[in-house]
Amino acid sequence: MKFNAFALAAAVGAVATPAFAQTAPAAAPAAPQVMVSAPMTAAPVPSVNIHAPASGHCGLFQTCANTRIGLGKGAFIVRLSALGVLPEDRDSSLSLNGAHLGGRVKTTRQVMPELTFEYFFTDNLSVDLIAASTRHEIAAEGVPGLGKVDVGSAWVLPPTVTFAWHFRPHKRFNPYVGVGATLAWFHNISPANNGLTQKVNIGVTGGPSVNVGFDYQVVGNWFFNFDVKQMFMRVHAWAQDSAETTKITAHDSLDPTGVGAGIEYRF
Repeated sequence: MKFNAFALAAAVGAVATPAFAQTAPAAAPAAPQVMVSAPMTAAPVPSVNIHAPASGHCGLFQTCANTRIGLGKGAFIVRLSALGVLPEDRDSSLSLNGAHLGGRVKTTRQVMPELTFEYFFTDNLSVDLIAASTRHEIAAEGVPGLGKVDVGSAWVLPPTVTFAWHFRPHKRFNPYVGVGATLAWFHNISPANNGLTQKVNIGVTGGPSVNVGFDYQVVGNWFFNFDVKQMFMRVHAWAQDSAETTKITAHDSLDPTGVGAGIEYRF
């Protein structure tokens, strides 16, 4: 008796299938999701030393958002400084009744307040005018047979106009160099009244000048200024006794150096 191998295999498979069939487990229910809302905090903002003007007003000693940094075209400055005037007396000569007399002129140093007005034509170019007056004692030193002779004292008013070139416009620190001219007028001259100098006269003089300095913005429209100015001028003076029989003539390269430091305000 012959068996069909394929028929036998089919029969065995039909019987075995129900015995080994497995049911797939049911899917587990989804876990509920919980949403947690956390408050958000903004990052801290660093403080800056610039004040927002209230109703367009900025305090006199404040640097505000609308404050211009540095100096530039159109700026007008008024400056008050302490000025040291240092006469150099580089070269001098004395004569008595027209004859050469040995010795030299010596002028004392002085410190006085100085007022300056400055205007910027461009970002780099400005012009300034200084107004100051200083009092100096004048003497003749090394005079043969006399030694030191007091001549007297005098006040000098040296208005100076300077054109300056500023290297760093619109920056807090702004150095400059300048060139100008000085006219010196001597007033309130007081002779020493020592028998030789009963009358003293000093002529008006002038000459070129150069300077270097810098401006530094401190706060708002307030600036600090430091300035060194060298003036070149030769002075002619003469002194007489009361009878006008003795006349001493002096020629001196005064060439004063002016050193100033002060506070200025920009308008």
